[in-house]
Amino acid sequence: MFDTTLNAPRRNVAEYDNVLTWIVTALLAIGLVMVYSASIATAEAGKYTNYQPTYYLVRHAIFILAGVAAGVVAFQVPTQIWQKYAPYLFLVGVVLLLLVLIPGVGKSVNGSRRWLSLVVVNLQPSELMKLFAVLYAADYAVRKGAVKDHLLQPFLPMFGVMALVGALLLLEPDMGAFVVICAIAMGTLWLGGFNLKIFGGLVLLLPLAFAALILSSPYRMQRVIGFMDPWSDPFGKGYQLSHALIAFGRGEWLGVGLGGSVEKLFYLPEAHTDFLLAVTAEELGLVGVSAVILLFGWLIVRAFTIGRQAAMSERLFAALVAQGVAVWLGVQAMINIGVNMGVLPTKGLTLPFLSFGGSGVVVNCVAVAVLLRIDYENRRVARGLPI
Repeated sequence: MFDTTLNAPRRNVAEYDNVLTWIVTALLAIGLVMVYSASIATAEAGKYTNYQPTYYLVRHAIFILAGVAAGVVAFQVPTQIWQKYAPYLFLVGVVLLLLVLIPGVGKSVNGSRRWLSLVVVNLQPSELMKLFAVLYAADYAVRKGAVKDHLLQPFLPMFGVMALVGALLLLEPDMGAFVVICAIAMGTLWLGGFNLKIFGGLVLLLPLAFAALILSSPYRMQRVIGFMDPWSDPFGKGYQLSHALIAFGRGEWLGVGLGGSVEKLFYLPEAHTDFLLAVTAEELGLVGVSAVILLFGWLIVRAFTIGRQAAMSERLFAALVAQGVAVWLGVQAMINIGVNMGVLPTKGLTLPFLSFGGSGVVVNCVAVAVLLRIDYENRRVARGLPI
């Protein structure tokens, strides 16, 4: 018999995950539109914006372009290189967090010292640290794989490193970034198969630790009180949350229409950053918010799927990086969405890919580029090609 498949056209196999690319493109596009809508009134009325209504729109578009450019560069870097330099990148992140705390070097905004001035833009080291924490935790889990069944030997060094990073973040203060980085570290060790008894202890100890942090800080305590009953003090402790809830209530099913938000007119603070979802809810309604949540859910599923494929080809570091990115973006999105909906106390965490902010957008794009690189290598390994 003749082999009729010899002359059959070869089916084109995608070199990268098209679905993931379109998900992120959709999130960035929604973010660009909503940042403009949420910020236009503030920009028109601000002297520092020179009364330009497109002030935040133009800058956010530039940040997205910078993020895409950085992502293209990051995509060219093989995962072996990321693994080789993961400890050094983490050390760079620690140094940057230290620089932020130095008077005259770190820039303070609204009582928090979280930025380094680069003349043209401000760099937020905690955003970089999230990516570096993913890479470092994955590399650490691979290096400590031989002793992962021990109780304390693999855990204590990671605990010490994360305690140092946590202390630096709490001095800024930036408890939101601290929570996300803790989730990254613990999630990566869990996924790496480390001793389950450690995580059983953490389930008991972490709530106590967070309770101690809240009780030791008056401003955190006020936030929790405001969160529990924002209507008891709608012009004080509960101001942000009460207006966020009003925005959600006004949006109902389909929203009041794009651009029609009232809460963004100097009622809701940080409408284009931390509370962008509340403006989205008011203008696009439950349908708009559901679309954003579904896109994030789809993104996280794709990231875990890419990680599982890497694990099946015995590429443990790549697998843990992919899953670490999923934990990072999932936890941060969950916290921001929870804060906007009044499910969690107010925290200064942006919504990945959507909220205004140069460091966050650029680092998020780089993280997705690393995900795409892992998927690209998975496909080449499956086809027996070198990576």
